[in-house]
Amino acid sequence: MRVDNEIRKFLVSVLKEDTGRIDITTETIFDRDFPVTAHLMTKQNCILAGIPFFKKTFLIVDRSIKFSNCLSDGAEVKQGSVVCELKGMLKSILKAERVALNIISHLSGIATYTNEFVRQTDGKFKVLDTRKTLPGLRKLEKYAVRVGGGYNHRMNLSEMILIKDNHINLWSKYNNLTRIDSISYLVSKAKKRSKTTIEVEVESFEEALVATKAGADILMFDNADISEIKKFLDYCGKNRPLIEVSGGLDIKDIKKLKELDIDFVSVGKITHSAPSIDFSLEIV
Repeated sequence: MRVDNEIRKFLVSVLKEDTGRIDITTETIFDRDFPVTAHLMTKQNCILAGIPFFKKTFLIVDRSIKFSNCLSDGAEVKQGSVVCELKGMLKSILKAERVALNIISHLSGIATYTNEFVRQTDGKFKVLDTRKTLPGLRKLEKYAVRVGGGYNHRMNLSEMILIKDNHINLWSKYNNLTRIDSISYLVSKAKKRSKTTIEVEVESFEEALVATKAGADILMFDNADISEIKKFLDYCGKNRPLIEVSGGLDIKDIKKLKELDIDFVSVGKITHSAPSIDFSLEIV
């Protein structure tokens, strides 16, 4: 992934956050600067993600830092492996170290966790992320999802129409309509007003059926009973919209869903709950 201007600005800001006015420890201890070699090492098995941002963090601090023998994002890395070698001035490397490690640890954690979900699907359907990302990190976190074999849902609210529970319930309340009538009306209204993809959140066979008749492109069964999804699939066969399943899904749920002819599962926890991978930067 290319490090664009938006990502560069983010890296500059977090480096400033981490450094403050000066790295007082390094400047106090070392009277002179000198060149060193450092190895990026992983302390866990993982799917590597974030090498371009790891490198860029150091280069923002010091453009003379050189990298060699760096593995590529997507590599399956074993515990204790050397992932990348750096050569540069000691003070520059120490200044950028923590930010660079935080980024590659977080993104590799997301890629690794996403891949655990992807492997459980046996290729039956795609694993999607959600908008449950840390503020300012969405582009990086969604990149890590792709590295792990997952796919991106909406990057932001402008990318597609997604009629969710709150939309349906509010429309029902303020127009004195049932959820069924509201779903039918809102999907039809969206079809008339926009040419973009229309997805609608449903909870039952009846809601899915009315959304389909109104012209929805994707149905999101959120926290729906599997029997309701199966009933809809049996009724429609192949003549149906795309089907997404969501709602606090865990790896054990993926195994159950493999029995259904669905297209996507969306999993918030691959971004909001992925454990970071432990990396270290060893100066040799």
